[in-house]
Amino acid sequence: MNVRRLIPTTALAGATALGLVTLSACSGASSAGGDKADGRLDVVTSFYPMQYLAEEIGGDHVEVTTLTKPGVEPHDLELKPRQVSELRQADYVLYLKGVQPAVDEAIAQSGVEHTVDAATLTELENHGTEVGHDHGHEGEEHEGEEHGAGADPHVWLDPVKYAEVAEGVGDSLAKADPAHAADYRKNTRMLVGKLKALDAKFTDGLKNSTTRTFITTHSAFGYLAERYGLDQHGIAGLDPESEPSPARIKELQSVAKQEKVSTIFFETLASDRTAKTLAKDTGLRTDVLDPLEGITDRSEGDDYLSVMESNLAALQKALGAK
Repeated sequence: MNVRRLIPTTALAGATALGLVTLSACSGASSAGGDKADGRLDVVTSFYPMQYLAEEIGGDHVEVTTLTKPGVEPHDLELKPRQVSELRQADYVLYLKGVQPAVDEAIAQSGVEHTVDAATLTELENHGTEVGHDHGHEGEEHEGEEHGAGADPHVWLDPVKYAEVAEGVGDSLAKADPAHAADYRKNTRMLVGKLKALDAKFTDGLKNSTTRTFITTHSAFGYLAERYGLDQHGIAGLDPESEPSPARIKELQSVAKQEKVSTIFFETLASDRTAKTLAKDTGLRTDVLDPLEGITDRSEGDDYLSVMESNLAALQKALGAK
């Protein structure tokens, strides 16, 4: 889904003062920070979960552009020179370090005064291919993973942690634009309220189920699994494009049988080939569990909240929740 923004054409040479040009918020287009005729804060975000926070909290006082276009797998993003140039002109930058190496590097070199790493606004944990309540993997460090650079960045899939990030974003926007601080804090409270309500829906919706175990291609749901007492088994690791070993496939076949798993989950922005192969071999069905790294026409909803509710419905069906 493209979110439309109206930008005064005074930023364009030769255009009339009253003309308007419509640009996609995800196109990466942006006018120079500090020179905007309408006085809005020029905000650049790295990918959808950060875009959603900036738009919900910033409201009418910000113009948000996103470096990752809809349909692009965020982990694989390579920035164009134009995007790097526009990034340097931003008033405020919001990103999540550890998801997109190219973005991390460009932001480090941008020199933008108000730059916020969402990973610093909550506590990150280490998650591997198996994470969850029943197997006791909370806080366990996996081979090749250290706290910090190797920590799981998918905090937005836990509504409680996402709310913590939202509160930090609200505070930082208030500091970057003191004239509208009261509105930023009001919008933050409203968003945190919505996230608390979402957390309550997950807690209530998943408390009674036939199994607590789910299998997914992308190990993005470690925080969600821990929050709601589930057990995630990932076909791949934190990188959605990594290929599992034959031994891992055999292990998952055993898990599916022992834990009465009914469904192999895949996502919209990465290949579903491995998930469908495993499902065929084990006689299971497939379904979508969206890691919400981007919103597209294929998303089961048009924003963060609606897609998360679709994820809840998919988990309830797969886990036999009553």
